[in-house]
Amino acid sequence: MRVGIGIFVLACLTSVVAAAQEAPAPFASFDKAGPDVLNDPHDLAFGPDGLLYVADKFGNRIAVVDPDTLDVVESLSAGKLPGAHDISFGPGGEVAVAVTGFGSVFVFSSIETLDIAPRITLPAPRTEGALAHSNGRIYAMAGGTGLLIAYENGEAVASAGSHPGAHDVAEGPDGSVWVADNFSRRLVRYSPSLEKLQTVEGPQFGFYGPRYLDVDSFGRLVVADQDAHRILMIDPDADGGAALLGVLGTGKPGKGPNLFDDPEGVAIRGNEYYFSDSDNNRIVRYTVAIN
Repeated sequence: MRVGIGIFVLACLTSVVAAAQEAPAPFASFDKAGPDVLNDPHDLAFGPDGLLYVADKFGNRIAVVDPDTLDVVESLSAGKLPGAHDISFGPGGEVAVAVTGFGSVFVFSSIETLDIAPRITLPAPRTEGALAHSNGRIYAMAGGTGLLIAYENGEAVASAGSHPGAHDVAEGPDGSVWVADNFSRRLVRYSPSLEKLQTVEGPQFGFYGPRYLDVDSFGRLVVADQDAHRILMIDPDADGGAALLGVLGTGKPGKGPNLFDDPEGVAIRGNEYYFSDSDNNRIVRYTVAIN
């Protein structure tokens, strides 16, 4: 009997050790946190001037953040962008902002006009994701209809998908378009012409509500899984299918190193990762040490 119990205990310990060995390690380390002065910040992006531009949802504005100090240095269009969720910069300096309260993507000619008026507004009901693509098109995720819409010269030229409530739209280094389909707990990849190419889903990722993402120069996805209070790094092109490479966060809300409370936005600069720690109302920076 004792031998049987010993074998059982050994088997359990072996399983625990194996699980610990298989658990993805953090892909970066906590470096710095900004002050708690934002109001539910969502997605963020680097502008051509090297500053971070944050869609500050309940601030109804774009907050400009110094990426070195993480201090807010300017506020643009304050009160004019109700429920702003996303911001994206195009190759010519144009700026696309998902303005959820108006059910539109506002397109500005440049950073200088962000505090004045948009050049054009593109209809996208309940939009929470906008992408100024390198091909010159604007892609809008219309969460109210579930459609990903491609606009060219102000006109809708293509649409695809069935993603009600989906959030981010992001561009990969190959020009592909990624959608964070949070309600369906998956990521979906499209060609620039909106042909579906790939779906990333399954229990190995543990998605609860992926909201926003960025893509690094190697094509790896860094995804804010808001409802799981985690940030995931995924290789979508791994042998045998997409693979989870690393995780930040414990799965429980918190404030401090390796802790997040409903993280939303992601922006990457070299070996630095910037996240909107949304319910903590701040931006945090994680880094990878490079020898």
